[in-house]
Amino acid sequence: MSRRFVVILFLFAATFSVDTVATAQQQATSAARSDDASTHLTDVGDVWRHLRHKSDAAATSSDRTPAQTAKHPFFFFSPSFGSKPSTGLQIGLASSVVFVAGDPKTTRISSGDWAVSDSVKGQAGTSLRFRIFTPGNRWFLQADNRLAWSSQETYALGIVADATAEKLKYQRRRIYDTIFRQARPKLFIGAGLNVNEHADVRAGSGTADAFAQSAYVAYSSAHGFALDRQISSGTSVGMFVDTRDNSINASRGWFASATYRSFFKGFLGGDASWQLLDLDARTYRSLGHRRRQTIGVWMLGELVTRGAAPYLDLPAIADDTYGRSARAYTTARYRGPHQVYGEVEYRTSLTANGLLGAVAFANAAAIDGETPDQKLFSSVAPAAGGGLRVLLSKRSRANLCADYGWGTNGSRGLYLAVRETF
Repeated sequence: MSRRFVVILFLFAATFSVDTVATAQQQATSAARSDDASTHLTDVGDVWRHLRHKSDAAATSSDRTPAQTAKHPFFFFSPSFGSKPSTGLQIGLASSVVFVAGDPKTTRISSGDWAVSDSVKGQAGTSLRFRIFTPGNRWFLQADNRLAWSSQETYALGIVADATAEKLKYQRRRIYDTIFRQARPKLFIGAGLNVNEHADVRAGSGTADAFAQSAYVAYSSAHGFALDRQISSGTSVGMFVDTRDNSINASRGWFASATYRSFFKGFLGGDASWQLLDLDARTYRSLGHRRRQTIGVWMLGELVTRGAAPYLDLPAIADDTYGRSARAYTTARYRGPHQVYGEVEYRTSLTANGLLGAVAFANAAAIDGETPDQKLFSSVAPAAGGGLRVLLSKRSRANLCADYGWGTNGSRGLYLAVRETF
């Protein structure tokens, strides 16, 4: 793929994605505080209006205040794109809705997103995600539902540098729906339903003998799982605290969540009983206002605490909700029953008006295997890289992101997205 095509696609998406991410998942209170601070910034919408010789008075829907959004729910439909090592260039369509269900002074902004996409590596799928706050933030509804026709390179468990890979193809169905109740300001407690299904699992390349000797077949046979279809179904309980000034691109505050997932054999077709602890912590510190410098730190933990999970449901590198962790590595390059991941990112603006920015990041993942010599932290997979940012919306601080990361053993990758990594 030529560099010229990538640049053209990047600018094309910037033009059509301004309103898509302008206010999605932004807290009403943080938007109100940022109204004054955003007046001296320049975003893609300002540049577009300038090129069309229109003044700032011709405000677009991306500049709506929370109160205006509450009165006029915002709908948008646009092309979408992205890139990462496991999919290559990914193109599709996306639609969004943004609204406030109650008084904007006491209710956070809600959002819903639907997308359909295909990639140059033949990975197609559709997803429906939403984050809905009821009036006064009394309840919070969260969903991550996906249907995909996908493929994945599979390796032996643990961080094994010279492991041979076998490509699998499969259909994936995921239903993760959770309802939370606000216990205290910024503190939510809830429960949910979790279903993961991998069906029509088969060899994606190579010979039948190679598939029979793959890590997937060896693990599944050892733990009594069927080879063509594996299902995990169960429930979850969790809690989270969010003090960030902005959920899209935070400059201060912190976020922490803990979720315990229990899967049961026979429940909605589940193949086994096992349990998983998910931990997520993020903190941000502003280093200066002139160039808007920020340091962000992200920690993840995925730990199978009981039982044996199906192979494709085991914790894996770069397999978080939005697939943004472990930049430089393809999804599931390393997999095992326990994963600990950490990342630090430096963010700064390159121009005084905030239109252009840059990031530098470093990350590392530790994953264990099933043998005594593959203990957690016995080896790690480090990576580092950098990227550029284009300000899409000065009110929400949403950026168009382009990152490149380098890892060990030749791992590297380009990442294009309209969402900060964390």
